[in-house]
Amino acid sequence: MQPRRRSYIPSRRLYYLLLLFIVVLLWRWTNGWHRFLCATSTRPSSISFEDPAGLSQLPPGLHNPHEPLIVKSPTIEYLDLDNTSFTNGGDRVLILTPLRDASSHLETYFQLIQELNYPHQSIDLAFLVGDSKDDTLEVLQSHLKRFQAASNPTRYRSAMVIEKDFGDNLPQTVEYRHSFEAQGPRRKGIGRSRNYLLYAALKPEHKWVYWRDVDIVENPVTVIEDLMKHDRDVIVPNDYNSWQESWRGRRLRSRLDKNIVLAEGYREYRTHRTYLNWMAHDNKKKRIRDLHKEVPLDGIGGVNILVKADVHRSGINFPCYPFENQADTEGFAAMAKRAGYGVWGLPNYIVWHIDTEEKKGNMVKGGRAAAEKKEREEEEWEKRKWWRKGRVKRGEGAGVVM
Repeated sequence: MQPRRRSYIPSRRLYYLLLLFIVVLLWRWTNGWHRFLCATSTRPSSISFEDPAGLSQLPPGLHNPHEPLIVKSPTIEYLDLDNTSFTNGGDRVLILTPLRDASSHLETYFQLIQELNYPHQSIDLAFLVGDSKDDTLEVLQSHLKRFQAASNPTRYRSAMVIEKDFGDNLPQTVEYRHSFEAQGPRRKGIGRSRNYLLYAALKPEHKWVYWRDVDIVENPVTVIEDLMKHDRDVIVPNDYNSWQESWRGRRLRSRLDKNIVLAEGYREYRTHRTYLNWMAHDNKKKRIRDLHKEVPLDGIGGVNILVKADVHRSGINFPCYPFENQADTEGFAAMAKRAGYGVWGLPNYIVWHIDTEEKKGNMVKGGRAAAEKKEREEEEWEKRKWWRKGRVKRGEGAGVVM
C-alpha cells in the first residue's frame, strides 16, 4: 500500500510575504493615481513657498499660477472699503436735511451753506421732503436749479431730493409741536424720516455726515472744518437740547415703562440734567471763551451734528421707537454710547438756531448782537456784585441796596 501523498500547505511566513507584496502594489498604484490627479508626487509640506520653482510643483488645487480673471460687466461692481479714495479737496461730506413745511427757511439755508469754506466739490447735499402742506418741494427745486447750475463755479458735488410721505397728520403749530403730549409721536416721526434720508443718500465715498436743521440763522463759515478738527465719532456745537445725564434722570428711566419716550425739558419729567448751554465759558470772572472746549454728552439735539460715516454704517441710527426711553437724536446718542462710540459737545461754539417762541429764554431775541449785549450786562452785574460784597464785608454802606 502506497503512502498517502501529503498536500502542500503554505507556511504562515509565505502568507505574510504575499500580503506585503499586495500592499506594495497598492501603494505604488495609489501613488501613480495621485500623480495623475495632482500632476506631482511631491508632498506639499516639503515644498518651499519662498522658492518660485517649488511653487510650480504644487497641485493645481493649492496654487493657481494664473492672474485673477477680471470680469468686465455693468452688472458687477467691486468695492474695497479699506481703500476708499476721497477727493483732493478733502474728505467727502454728506449734508443731510429733512424738510417739512420749510419753504420760508430755504432762502437763508442756501445762503448759509453757500458761504461755507469747506470745498464745495467735496460736499454732497441730500434732502427728504415729507408730509408737507406748503410749497417746500417747489421752492427747494428752484434753489437747487440756481445753485447747481453748470455756470456756478461754487456748486456742490451733487444734490439729491427724496420725497417720502409717512402719513403724519399732526398739527404743525408752534403750540402743538412743542406740547408735552406731542413729543413721543413727533420725535418718533422725525427719527424715521432721518433714517430714510440717511440710507438713501449715504455712499461708500462719504467719510463724514453733517446733519443740519433748515432753520439755522447764523453759523461760522468754518463750522465743518472746526468740528472735524476734533476727530470725534459724534460732536455737536452748543445746543440747548444737548445734555449730560444726572442720577435723577437715571432713576427716572429705571422706573419708566420701556415704551415711554422721555421728553426732556418738560416739567412732567424732572430729570435735573446738565445742559450743554450751561457749560459755556471757562472762566466766568475773566470771560475767557475757549471755542474748542469739549465735554462728554449723553443726549444731543439735532440742530448741528457731525458724525463719522462709519458710525452710521455700523448701525447707529435715529430710533423711531423708545431706545432707553429716548428717540430721534437723543436715542441716537444713547445708541452710539451703548456701542462704545464717543458723543461730545462744544459749549462755547455757537451755531444760532431760529429764535423759537416755544422755548423763551433759551435764545436771546436779536441774534448774536443781543446775546453779546446781554453778556456784557451780566458781566457788569458781576462786577457790581463783587464790589458791593466787598463794601458790606468792610462795613461800608451796609444798608445800600444795589
